[in-house]
Amino acid sequence: MAFWRKKKEEFAETDELVQSNPGILPAGLADKLGVSRSTITRRLPSMNDAGYLYYEDDKGGLWPFKKRE
Repeated sequence: MAFWRKKKEEFAETDELVQSNPGILPAGLADKLGVSRSTITRRLPSMNDAGYLYYEDDKGGLWPFKKRE
């Protein structure tokens, strides 16, 4: 079983915040989730493996990729 399958709820909550706050900084995301910034930094690569795709701008903000319709 892939590691990220155990973390679906955490990933969904993180994704919801990024979707509703495009450009959010990892520190702001960590603050809203009540976790440390290092937790967010570790979580993002696993979320990528699970199919949650974001890109980081020059200032460190996280932006969701738009889904094609």
